Amino acid sequence: MNNAFTLTRLETRKNALGTTRVLTTPDDGTLQPGEVLMKIGRFSLTTNNITYAAFGDAVMKYWQFFPTGDADWGHMPAWGFADVAASNVEGVAVGERFYGYFPIASHLRMQPVRVTARGFYDGAAHRSELVSAYNQYMRCSNDAGYVAELENYQMLVRPLFITSFMLADFLEDNGFFGARQVVVSSASSKTAFGTAFCLDKREGLQLIAATSAGNRAFVEGLGCYDRTLSYEEITSLPAGVPTLYVDFSGNDDLRATIHHHFGDALVYDCYAGSAQKTEFLGNTDALPGPTPQLYFAPVQIRKRNADWGPEEVNRRFNAAQGNFIAELSRPGNRWMTLVRGEGFAHAQAVIANLHAGKVDPREAHVIAIG
Repeated sequence: MNNAFTLTRLETRKNALGTTRVLTTPDDGTLQPGEVLMKIGRFSLTTNNITYAAFGDAVMKYWQFFPTGDADWGHMPAWGFADVAASNVEGVAVGERFYGYFPIASHLRMQPVRVTARGFYDGAAHRSELVSAYNQYMRCSNDAGYVAELENYQMLVRPLFITSFMLADFLEDNGFFGARQVVVSSASSKTAFGTAFCLDKREGLQLIAATSAGNRAFVEGLGCYDRTLSYEEITSLPAGVPTLYVDFSGNDDLRATIHHHFGDALVYDCYAGSAQKTEFLGNTDALPGPTPQLYFAPVQIRKRNADWGPEEVNRRFNAAQGNFIAELSRPGNRWMTLVRGEGFAHAQAVIANLHAGKVDPREAHVIAIG
């Protein structure tokens, strides 16, 4: 039987994240023992993907999940769905559908280990030292959070919402570090307003959205923040109120403004990610107040797995995610407009626009390639 196929992959220039290229390579389709071939069908693209690339060589080592062999070009990871095209692994059958972390490519060879009814982990040697949460692949037929007709929303929301859900939990778990107001930058981003959705309204705590003037009306319309300010208006906030900064912008000038304005009243600076920066943080040594701290969802997941047990963590997450997707998928909702596209060229255009900050915050992009 001829299992040959053409591998198509999209690669990103590491020092210019809006620049991509598409490469094709013939493959004879021969599988090694313990290997499966996944055919990737669709994936989502959000600013979260740009964050993965921006941190690709830093703490999270995102470029290392799907190495290209070229120091200047990387495989930008994306969340999506893939079907088993061929298998040499017991318990992973041809035709099964899995959700997980894939390269933007037509196919991926994987080495499933720890195979259970729930799914498997990729046991490829180069992934063994990377964060295990990104190595897990969920079998759709046995995933309590999976609804076939809501696939597009699941792949858009799940990777972002796990960040939002666990960030909200991290802040609550730490008593908001004693803050009475929380300033959220890039408040129009899906991860930011997902966090606000999880926090809902908290007595004695004001949730303040900081956004660009162009996105202000959208953010105000979401209804999940207590107050919305343009970036230029942040210094109008009372400087003596204990304040927590949740940074989704990565903007060094904005961070400096916040630190100098609030000074010792700034109780915590939580760096949650950025769509534009290609490095972790600028020089923060001269800033008054607390040292910015990177928020990394898997750390809080591990803590709650120990506190509550994995089943309870999944139950709470699935319930919250279900409520969020119900809101996002409602016709005419104020939160999200689903934008469907096809092919690698369309993905390239979306990536360029995401990196340049030119995507309407209402838009959520899903790309079909299979």
